[in-house]
Amino acid sequence: MRIIIKDSYEEMSRAAASVVRSQILLHPDCVLGCATGGTPLGMYRELVKDYRSGELGFSETQFFNLDEYCGLDPSNDQSYVYYMKENFFRHINAQPGHIHIPDGMTQDVAEACRRYDESISCHGGIDLQILGIGVNGHIGFNEPSACFYPNTHKVALDACTIEANARYFPSMEEVPTEAITMGIRPILQSGILLLLANGENKADAVFEALRGPIDPQLPASILQLHPNVIAVMDRAAAQKL
Repeated sequence: MRIIIKDSYEEMSRAAASVVRSQILLHPDCVLGCATGGTPLGMYRELVKDYRSGELGFSETQFFNLDEYCGLDPSNDQSYVYYMKENFFRHINAQPGHIHIPDGMTQDVAEACRRYDESISCHGGIDLQILGIGVNGHIGFNEPSACFYPNTHKVALDACTIEANARYFPSMEEVPTEAITMGIRPILQSGILLLLANGENKADAVFEALRGPIDPQLPASILQLHPNVIAVMDRAAAQKL
């Protein structure tokens, strides 16, 4: 595992973008696993700059998102379809047919999850998976549990996840309580895992994920089993390492 610690969120974002940039330059037709939330925003901004400068192109890249809320229409400004479009996809030359995001509006969750895993497999798996980490150690929306769930699945969101996400919604009552998330298997089968973390509130989760025992009660701890993890964080998130 390679750990990169930067002095600020901006420096962290540039370092994370450089990892993705290298992957795209070397393999323009790679499969990129995308994450949402506040942490990756700076990285996406840097990648958009690279596209606008002519340094990067994304026309051959396939994109698979980690997760999506259940019950939010893609047009809702808090859906992850909307997030990815507004913060990344509409600013680059991503091909619409290359964008894959779990269907949070499906009436057949089991079949939608099965098809999502099948699509990942049909594209040869994920080459570089971007990950954030929750304050409870979740990756994607794989919440603390009695076991590691291998496949894409529907999950009830943990109370602290709902509380953390409430800042994006007008009221706590409007925060989704369920989501569809990529499972642990395709994450661990990715060629490279790029873990991002910033802020003092992530310090405990980062320490337990990288230095604690492997435990499904802290899902990110499973990353210790992966042979090629690049963890990029600011000093506040890394303070307990």
